[in-house]
Formats: sequence, structure tokens, C-alpha cells
Amino acid sequence: MTLPSLFIGFLISSLLGALFHLWRGGGPGRLLLYLLLAWLGFWGGHSLGVHWNWAFFSLGPLYLGTAALGSIVALAIGYWLSLVDMSEAG
Repeated sequence: MTLPSLFIGFLISSLLGALFHLWRGGGPGRLLLYLLLAWLGFWGGHSLGVHWNWAFFSLGPLYLGTAALGSIVALAIGYWLSLVDMSEAG
């Protein structure tokens, strides 16, 4: 993994997190949550792509297809889990 591919990976995952925040809204805390989820999902998806050799969209050494898919899945699951309202819990 080269330094430019790390930079591009963080740039793309940050863009995905920021676009998700723009779509779903929220304050600065939500933005930070979405960015962290996008980063974790992106690099987790990239790692799975490397491990299983799934390269359906590569950008140099970056497995961009699985990385973006991992980021989207992490954002969706994180958003779904953040909808739980603890004030109504018994």
C-alpha cells in the first residue's frame, strides 16, 4: 500500500461519510460518527477485498469496489443502530 493510495482512500471514504451526513442530516456529532464509520467500513472492505482477492473495481493497489461497499454497509448499519431511542427503554 502506497502513501498516495492511503490518501486517496481516506479522501474517498471521507467523501462517502460527508455525503451520507448531507443526506441524513444531524449535528457535528453525527458527522464525526459517519466519518468514523465510513473510514472503518472502507478499510475493512479493502482488507476483505485483499484477503479474498475480490477486485471488481481497483485503483492501483486500492480495492475500491469492496472498500466502497464496506463503507456503505458500515454507514447503513451504524445509522440503523443510532436510531435506537434509549429514553423509551424500561
